[in-house]
This record gives sequence, C-alpha cells and structure tokens, in this order.
Amino acid sequence: MKHFLKPILFTLFCVSTLLLKAQVPILNSYPTSSAVIFLDFDGHYVDNTSWNYAGPISCDPSGLNNTQITEVFNRVAEDYRPFALNITTDSTKYWSAPVSKRTRVIITTTYSWYGSGAGGVSFMYTFGDAANTPCFIFSSLLGLNVKKVSEAVSHEAGHTLGLFHQATYDNNCVRISEYNPGTGTGEIGWAPIMGVGYSQNLTLWNIGPNPYGCSNVQSDIDIITTRNSISLRPDDYADTYAGATNINFVNNAFNIPGIITSNTDIDMFKVVVPSLGRFKLDAIPYNVGTGNSGSNLDIQLTLYNSAQTLLNVYNPSTLLSSAIDSLLNPGTYYIKVEGKGNIYAPNYASLGSYSLQGSFTGGTLPLRRLELRGAINNNQHQLAWTIDADEQITKLILETSTDGRNFTTLTDAATTLRNYNYDPLVSGTIQYRLNVTFDNGRQYYSNIVTLKKTGSRNRPQLISNLINSNNVEVQSPGNFNYHIYDFSGKSLTSGKLVNGSNHINTSTLNVSGMYIIRFDDGASGAWIDKFVKQ
Repeated sequence: MKHFLKPILFTLFCVSTLLLKAQVPILNSYPTSSAVIFLDFDGHYVDNTSWNYAGPISCDPSGLNNTQITEVFNRVAEDYRPFALNITTDSTKYWSAPVSKRTRVIITTTYSWYGSGAGGVSFMYTFGDAANTPCFIFSSLLGLNVKKVSEAVSHEAGHTLGLFHQATYDNNCVRISEYNPGTGTGEIGWAPIMGVGYSQNLTLWNIGPNPYGCSNVQSDIDIITTRNSISLRPDDYADTYAGATNINFVNNAFNIPGIITSNTDIDMFKVVVPSLGRFKLDAIPYNVGTGNSGSNLDIQLTLYNSAQTLLNVYNPSTLLSSAIDSLLNPGTYYIKVEGKGNIYAPNYASLGSYSLQGSFTGGTLPLRRLELRGAINNNQHQLAWTIDADEQITKLILETSTDGRNFTTLTDAATTLRNYNYDPLVSGTIQYRLNVTFDNGRQYYSNIVTLKKTGSRNRPQLISNLINSNNVEVQSPGNFNYHIYDFSGKSLTSGKLVNGSNHINTSTLNVSGMYIIRFDDGASGAWIDKFVKQ
C-alpha cells in the first residue's frame, strides 16, 4: 500500500525536552457526529499499516500535561469547527465511528523509527482507511510547544482528508515555496493551515495553488466536505431580518454563542432597547488566550435600526474581535454578525465560533446632541464638535485609536473647547472620539471619526474600500502607477493614474473578496491599500 500513497511531512528541526505523562481528559467538539478525528495522546502500538515496513511501532505518550492537551484539543477543534466532524480524545468514539468516517492522529515523543527531519508525517487520503492507518505528530521534535503541536495536528489530519500543501508562486508561476508561510504580524497575522503557520496567530483553511502547479488551485473546504462526505454544521441563526433571533436582556446583560460556518453565513439578531441609554456589545471569537490566540474568525458587526437602515459597521483593522459602544434611542435594532477577511487574510475561511457579550445602561441623557466632525488639511487633522446639553460639562477628553477598539487620550481639553487641530506623528488610519462627563456623573462617547495621515507627500486615495460595481474609483494628485494583486501575491491587473478622478475597471476580478492595490510614483514612493469586491 505504501507504494501508492505518498507520505507528507511537516518539517521542523529537533528540540530535546523532558517528556511528561498525563491522564488524558475526555474531550469532544461535536459528539453527535459519526465522523471522527481521534487525537491520541497516551501512546499507541501500531501494526499492520503502511507504516510498518520495518515491523511494529510502539509509540510513547505525547509528553504533554492535561492543560497542554486541552489547549491542543481546543485549537484543533476550532480549526475544524465549521464541519460536522467530532475532534475527540476519546478512543471509544473512534472505535464506534464507521470505518469510512474516522482517522487517528498519534501525538508522541517517539520518532526514531522515522527520523528527526519532520514535526509530523501522514499518508494522503487515509481518512476512512480500512487498515486504520494513523498519522503522527512528533511532539518532542516540536519542543512540546502547544501552538506548534496544534498546527501540526490540524495540518497532518488535513492530509488524511485529501489536502496537499498550500504553496506560493511568483508572477511567472515559478514555485517559491511548497509551504505558504502567510503574511503579516500580530493578532491578524495569517497563514494557511496547509502551509506553515507556526509563527502566525490566524491560521485558516485556504483556496490557493498546491505544490504541483500554480494553476492547480486547491479549495481546502470543498475537498474536506465533498471528498469525505462531511457536511458543514447546520446554520445556528437565520440570516434575515424576519428570522432574526431575539436577544433578551437578563439583568441588563446577555451572552450568546454562535458559529460562522461559511463565508456566506450571516447571523442576524434583534434587540429591543427599552429606553434612551448606552448599549455595549463585545463580539469575541473563540480563543485560548490573550490577543485572541488560536482564533479563526475575524468578526464584523453591522448595526441597523428598525427600518433596516444601516447605522454603522464595526470591524477594527488590527483586531479579530469587534465591539459596539453607542448611545441608542429606544426602539428595535438589528445586529448582523459575519466573518470577514482583513489586510492579510482572505475572506475564504474566516470561520469559527464566537460569543456576543452585551449590556445596556438606561437613563435620561444630559445632552441633546454630541457630534464629532473631522477633516484633513495639508496633512493636519482638524477636529470640531458640537455638544448641546442642559447639564454642565466637567471633563472633556479627545481620544484616539489606531485599531478602532483601544482608545487613548489625545488631549484632556478645556470643557469650553470645541475644536482641536494637530499634525499626527504617525502615518496611517487614525480614529477619534469624544469622552464627555457631566456634573451628574454620567459619561458619554461621541460618534467615531476616521482620518488617514498619508505622510508629507500627497498620494492616490481610494474613494471607497467596498466595491459593489466593476469600477474602483481613485482620486489621484498626479501621475502614478497602480497594480492589483490577490492575497496569494498574484498580479491581476495594472495601469496608470492621471491627476483627478480615475475609474479602474475590475470586471476581470471575477471572484468576490479582498484585493490589494499598490500605488507608486515610479521612483521612491509606494503605498498599499486594500479593497473588497462584493
């Protein structure tokens, strides 16, 4: 059999560590599913499989303790959350599953039978193999590092389901790397699960070329579902206003779980605000630690009023979580939850579980109007505001943020001040809001204003990052070049801009999603923006 199956490696160099034993906790991600990926942490005797060309293999336990095992399980379970598939540490679930619907992943410190050149190894297409052929994760070669072990587990299990690696190519279709390393840094730094994601936080399924040619595009989700007869999980919430799920406050708060299972999945909720007051909502993707570690979902929230008119879109550019913090009049509101791509990650597989944690604080407003306005003049940010109130202002703070979520004080202004002008020290998108406190002790926030500092020289600007037609409109201060790329780095179209308004035809971009546009002046200046084609 091994002559017909190609073993797939997840390469990493050896690190020596102390091996630990643990009584494995029983964990299941979707216990009602008959399709099973069994994570075997307590050692296993392997015989009569394609691996046994030199005899039986006696595998020691993983060397991980209970806390580490649980985190590995949680990370892997979140990777496979969209699918009707049970990630389990329970061997009885494996043995009771249909032979055609199961695979075993052995996490072990034993590797000498294979060698020290890989962190994991798998045969292709062994999910449902009648010989119960497992795949292996060599935990000691991964330094018993929970993040690395988890990435290797999801990756090698992907091979058993029929996935090749996600590779990278240059513009001439010359392969750069068999393993796509992804791009970016921080919370939204991204890599494909079937690439190499050891150093990236956001590791997702992907659609992109495999190592056997730049035109061999592999859709990970389609292969997992169609080849293995594994469906996506049933939709948990309706996607229409009429079917929106009612949110009920308990002690002026609520906590609702949900799952986004596809890039077309929308979860709609309806909330009735009983009186004038402050509505706060934190939309948090499942995570295993700070910085949304281990999350697979970049959440976008959209707020509508009772007439189904859009009020605001909330999607911080450098965070996976999102939040609403707004003063609302009494009435009915709708909240749309969906997964979105970002500047690094495509929209293809921003999927996974989340929680909505909300609260409402009612009370009479001490003001009739609190409005912030902003403009840019010669790179100077000019902010002005209107406060119409009966109560006396005791504190007025102008706050700033670069991610739309975490605000800090820009200036603690005089309570009589109504404008503020300055030249930001950093380039990029900056968001502003007013934090106002009145003499009755109540505190309120204004609307958020977004301005962008582009540096000392003018540059082309996208009129909108959301494209609903076959044209991208760009306002240019002169003659510039432009290039449009997809998120694999493949160049799709290019051309030249002239002074004034330019309309770039995007009819050749026949796939909805996020794209990168690069402007340059042919010399030393270059700028990058992103846009989404719907």
